Amino acid sequence: MRISEAAAAADVSKQTIEYYIMLGLIEPLRVPGKRSRLFDEDLIRRIRLIRRMNRSGYALRDIRDTYLRRR
Repeated sequence: MRISEAAAAADVSKQTIEYYIMLGLIEPLRVPGKRSRLFDEDLIRRIRLIRRMNRSGYALRDIRDTYLRRR
């Protein structure tokens, strides 16, 4: 799905998704030969998790550092 559909599915704004991409929290799927970015169900779940953690008091930087450390 595209970013607007992903935003609706995750109940966040498109700007929130763009911000998460900029911070390195998520990485959308790229379509070879095209500039579009796609979001699958795994990314939607990750966006929801990041949002829940952030609302629970975790800083986005801490979420990113924890996620990247596990990769």
